[in-house]
Amino acid sequence: MTSPSRICLIVVGLAFNFAGRCTGESTGQKTFCNPIDIDYQYNFEQKANHISYRSGADPVIVNHKGEYFLFVTISGGWWHSKDLVNWRFVKPDVSPHEWPKEDMCAPAALSVKDKLYLFQSTFERRPIYVTTTPENGRLSLFNPLLPYVPGAAGPWDPAIFYDEDTDRWFIYFGSSNLYPIYGIELDYTNQLTYLKTAGELFTLHPELHGWERFGRDHRDSIKPFMEGAWMTKHNGKYYLQYAAPGTEYNVYANGTYVGDNPLGPFKYALNNPISYKPGGCVTGAGHGNTFQDNFGNWWNTGTPWVAVNFNFERRIAMFPAGFDADGLLHASTRFGDFPHFVPTNKVQSTKELFTGWMLLSYRKPCTASSYREKFSPTNVTDENLRSFWVAESSSPGQWIDIDLGRPCEVRAVQVNFTDYKSDIYASDTRVFTQFKLHESLDGKNWNVIADLTNEKRDRPNAYIELPKPVRTRHIKYEHVYVASPNLAISDIRVFGHSDGKPPATPANFKVRRDAKDARNAFVSWARVPGAVGYNILWGIQDDKLYQTYQVFADQKPALEIRALTVDQEYSFAIEAFNESGVSSPSKPGKIK
Repeated sequence: MTSPSRICLIVVGLAFNFAGRCTGESTGQKTFCNPIDIDYQYNFEQKANHISYRSGADPVIVNHKGEYFLFVTISGGWWHSKDLVNWRFVKPDVSPHEWPKEDMCAPAALSVKDKLYLFQSTFERRPIYVTTTPENGRLSLFNPLLPYVPGAAGPWDPAIFYDEDTDRWFIYFGSSNLYPIYGIELDYTNQLTYLKTAGELFTLHPELHGWERFGRDHRDSIKPFMEGAWMTKHNGKYYLQYAAPGTEYNVYANGTYVGDNPLGPFKYALNNPISYKPGGCVTGAGHGNTFQDNFGNWWNTGTPWVAVNFNFERRIAMFPAGFDADGLLHASTRFGDFPHFVPTNKVQSTKELFTGWMLLSYRKPCTASSYREKFSPTNVTDENLRSFWVAESSSPGQWIDIDLGRPCEVRAVQVNFTDYKSDIYASDTRVFTQFKLHESLDGKNWNVIADLTNEKRDRPNAYIELPKPVRTRHIKYEHVYVASPNLAISDIRVFGHSDGKPPATPANFKVRRDAKDARNAFVSWARVPGAVGYNILWGIQDDKLYQTYQVFADQKPALEIRALTVDQEYSFAIEAFNESGVSSPSKPGKIK
């Protein structure tokens, strides 16, 4: 979120069952794939402009009594999960006048002991809610009307933090390209009202921090936006997270400042941004929160950008995260839109959660039952959420077939729908998604591998993990139902393994810092035969290469990285990947 006029959007949850083939009823799923597969809600706020879209943004995932609750912008409710895989939408059980008529934008949520607290972004007086059973939707008023913020406007993009070591409460907020992140202590004995005047904590410095510059790949001169506060306490240190430079474009990211006290002073983290995903299919990682699962593993959430129908059309992502031995908070976005395991134990490294299932569908040829001019079937394999196939009708029986080129071991499929000229402005009982997936070795004899026709749930970013690998060459989508008047799919992404060896490590890798602007660096490399793409890796030390920029092999073998901090030394490396695996990374190269 950036300001009250910079509109937020929403998301939704789903689950399915596997018994020989996939259905939509319960689950045996062990993996997930960004964007998170939930029933993103249709948004009402652009109805006057006849713009229909589904969205999700500004996520907060709260671990409450061992179960998970996801809160996002303008959703009319929240989602409940027991495993971080299967999400069920929960509508608030309150009288209509008790739920804000404008809905909740970028809400604050936290769990303390047996209670979950919920508060919206606002510039007015609004209530703080509380519940002990968020799974059933029942809310009570903890504070019927929180007073106006003393000394600042807001709180927009709020985050409420409870310091269990000191039994003190705080609120952090801010969302603009003019003002800083603020913090204030709260008085729990007085319904979490403000104890003092808002204090300024820190602001953006794009002249020093390249990643804080606005625009695609940080190339716009618009003054950047700071927003999305979140506080995490770890080993006695306070990590105050923020998002920049704005929810638009591919570079939305999370950063952090670190302090010894909840209201500072704070020091800029040298490895910022902590969560950054500018390349690949699903881009953008800013404005979310940091939380622990039931096994002590850390996660960082964020807001990828879609913007087909409206600039604030977005989705939700979740990345493995952690703190290293030096206390640096970081999230792993390497292969961040490929399937990842959801752990059932404590892992030692975020790398353990990548399944190793590779992308098999990139630029593969497609045929379809029909398509409209300028909306070719080949758009579903270009790894671009902003291009899409549109069938001539949305009637049952429309299909699209992806030829993988040779037999491969298929493990999972993701189907990403697009709202092309939709006329829906609220998610109701008519909004659901039904389809089947088929496989074939010869393109003639077909077997159903996933059947999502047995329930009426909306799945705009459906991710289907197969119960067992299938060796096949063709994957076909068979349409049954969408509520939109048009059947439009941006990407069908097929994951698994192809026969063969991983690619060689790219040779002739070079990195050079921009002599005129130390916020930028130039990297180049020699193409690797058979590679599907490359990951540019960098960080502040050879063993801290926490940043990734994914580039596909049909792009230029060179890249300008514009996300560096002035006066900070960096190490860079590169790895190649294909349908069979990932190369060893190159020897890191240093720049000063």
